[in-house]
Parts: sequence; C-alpha cells; structure tokens
Amino acid sequence: MNLFARSPWSGLAILVVGCTVAFGQTNPSSPSNACIIPVPRTDERGTNRYVQLCQRVKDCQGQAEVIFLGDSITQAWEGEGKEVWTKYYAPRHALNLGIGSDRTQHVLWRLDHGHLAGLKPKVVVVLIGVNNIPDETYTPGMVLAGVTAVVEKLRKTLPETKILLLGIFPFHEDFHPQRAKALQVNQALHKLDDGQWVHFLDFGYRFIQPDGKISKDMMPDFVHLTPTGYRLWAEAMEPKLAALLGDPPVKP
Repeated sequence: MNLFARSPWSGLAILVVGCTVAFGQTNPSSPSNACIIPVPRTDERGTNRYVQLCQRVKDCQGQAEVIFLGDSITQAWEGEGKEVWTKYYAPRHALNLGIGSDRTQHVLWRLDHGHLAGLKPKVVVVLIGVNNIPDETYTPGMVLAGVTAVVEKLRKTLPETKILLLGIFPFHEDFHPQRAKALQVNQALHKLDDGQWVHFLDFGYRFIQPDGKISKDMMPDFVHLTPTGYRLWAEAMEPKLAALLGDPPVKP
C-alpha cells in the first residue's frame, strides 16, 4: 500500500480473459467519482499479484470458508501476520485476496475479473479504503461510496455469504486531518450493518495510545501492522467472526 502515490492508471483499461491482460482506452463519459468506477492496476507489482491471486482462487476449488479482501494491510497476513494467520485462519481454509496499494476501484474491478470465481465462502472480511483517503480529490462521501460499492457487489455476487466490514484503521503517528477523514467514512459505514448479511466492526481505537499517537510497536511506519498489530486485529475480530462462522472462538 502506497498511501501517498498518485493513481497508478493513466486513461487505460485492462480487459482480462482468465488472467490474460489486454489494454485499451477508458470511456471518457464515465461517472465522476473514481472511487466507484472499476479500474485495473497497470503497474507490474499489482498485475503480478492479481495473476497470482487468480491462480490461488482456482487452486482452492471453492473450498475457502473465509475470504480476506483488501490492500497491503490484508496482503501482509502473509508476512508480519503469518504466525497469527496460522493459528486463527489456516484451520478455517481462509483465502487472502489482499493486493498492496489497492483502492476501492481496484477491488471492484477484481471482483468482476476472477476473484470470486467458484467461491462460496461463509464470510468475507473486507478492509479497504485507506489508500483512497490521502487523495484530496476524493471527499469522504466519495470514499464512502467506493466502500459501499464493494459491499453491494459482494452481496449481489455472493448472496449467501456474510460480510464482515471493518472500519478503516487509523494511520499517521499523531492526530492528522486524514485520520479525521477516515473517521467520517467509518461513522457512515455503520449504516451498512443490517444485522444479518452485513456486519460492521470498528476497533481502530485499539491501535491508538492514550495520547492519541500510534506506537511503532503497533505500526512501524504508522500504516502497516507489526506481528503485535496482527494479533490485536485477530483478537478484536475473533468473537464476531466466530459467531458468523458458527465456530467456537479461538482462544487468545
């Protein structure tokens, strides 16, 4: 996840058949909110990860019970969060569909191009939107619409799957206008919780110290999590996730 990078596309669209990539021009008459317009990644790192995940989806043969969908914070369950993942999620046949630097518009595109093929998970855990926040051309309402669009697409495509939508995690070492922007989005995301299919969970405050700062022990760059941060995430989410799965909670 590169919070401060500009958009990685330049008037290009990708047509994917399976995982074959072809480039073409975008429609100039598209709606004005870029957060809700499905757009592919055009950078090598993003496209390589996308192809890797296409294969991962294919290899799991629809056996994944839990899907994690998001950006680099989700992707890094395979790095800093690996030990915690092994304890909490590997036994549940979980599938990591995180791609670093993804925004809502990239996730929307992935959901239309192979990342749900054959899958019927019990739960999808969604954490997305933090990469949209620093772009000053996106208002909180635009980011909200992007996250909402992801939830709506999941509901349409996986009607028997429950969605555990997480509030955008806090970032920046100290108080910052971008934190406030994320909080505004999170407040509105509460309204998506219908108590049945969509469940909203916001535990970002647990990453914050009493003085309002984020410790490097939790987020070394004040964005990405340490193993301690992943353990906090798993423990904070476990009661709700276990209930949605019908599992006994994993003990901390």
